[in-house]
Amino acid sequence: MPQDIESISHRLLVKGDYIDQIGAGIYAMLPLGLKVLRRVECIIRKEMDALGGQEILMNVLQPKALWEETGRWANYTPPLFTVKDQHGRVFALGPTHEEQVTDLVRRRVKSYRDLPFSVYQIQTKFRNEVRATGGLLRGREFLMKDLYSFHASEEDFQNFYGQVREAYSRIFKNCGLEVRVVEADTGSIGGTMSHEFMFLATTGEDIVACCSKCEYAANTELVGDLKICPKCKTALKMEKAIEGSHIFRLGDKYSKVMAANFVNEKSQSRPIIMGCYGIGVGRLMAVIIEAHHHERGINWPAAVAPFDAHVVALTPENQAIAGPAEQLVADLERRGLEVLYDDRAEVSAGIKFVEADLIGVALRIVISEKSLAQGGFEVRFEHGQKPTILKGAELLEGLVH
Repeated sequence: MPQDIESISHRLLVKGDYIDQIGAGIYAMLPLGLKVLRRVECIIRKEMDALGGQEILMNVLQPKALWEETGRWANYTPPLFTVKDQHGRVFALGPTHEEQVTDLVRRRVKSYRDLPFSVYQIQTKFRNEVRATGGLLRGREFLMKDLYSFHASEEDFQNFYGQVREAYSRIFKNCGLEVRVVEADTGSIGGTMSHEFMFLATTGEDIVACCSKCEYAANTELVGDLKICPKCKTALKMEKAIEGSHIFRLGDKYSKVMAANFVNEKSQSRPIIMGCYGIGVGRLMAVIIEAHHHERGINWPAAVAPFDAHVVALTPENQAIAGPAEQLVADLERRGLEVLYDDRAEVSAGIKFVEADLIGVALRIVISEKSLAQGGFEVRFEHGQKPTILKGAELLEGLVH
């Protein structure tokens, strides 16, 4: 294990061989990690599509001129990663895409009849962090879902912003997370309003001021030394938290300086009202682990686990074990389940159990001489549950329901 590992999620992702680190804040996704990442993406895509978002894919390389239009080339924090091609042209490795998406829209939208709409992407970002720690919680190269919305009126924007908040809450719930929506600083993205979705955790780097009486919560970066709830006057409690995502009311911050305008019903030219809404996909993986782990490994919620079931065959060189195990795997796969089948003959039962605990698939099915003598398979549906012996038909019937 690397000596600089601080977070639980980082340790378990490295130890379980979900990721491979080649530099500070730079990680490759290995087979297990990529499976989890793709499942998280599916949950996110479902909600973005339900909002009417159209998926696009913008560029990593972004021309310097676009960033100079908004003034962010020189003052973006942290400083941009930049590269120069063989002709001397300079590009940024995109940490975010407000400039490019605004340019894309200003060359297409002309009238209020073209609005509203939203586009999103799931794409690699680059952030020149001074201190990249915490594994996937703070990387220099990472996968992000960013949604951008475009509106003719403040009322329409506010309506969509509320829909996104609800969609994000469903995303986190489906990933097995309870979060607090908090008022936040707009930072380098800018705008007049933003909210973060925070997971309360003792390992968190952020401090959130939470009210126990009403739903008010705010990042202390925004409210500073505030001690009393501004809504109900109750004393606020300071909690450590991890940011899961961030959404912004951009207003006309980008559209005004980049001349992304539309003509309204009165034939007047107005800047498009914009919003942006981000979720770090890899970061969300790490947040899930921070919330769902035990002393020996990960405890994935079923919706994001790398596999639906982990079948462990003890002494698989014995055909009396291998036969029923292979039949069970085939039956599970026919029902649409993805199965991790451990049929290694050269590995002891103890190591198989240790690795199964580390990998963290909730549904574990053990096939051994002992279980077969007791009438079936040793089944555990979630970590910490006492295993029970089930026949194949009973197990499959239970999975249907």
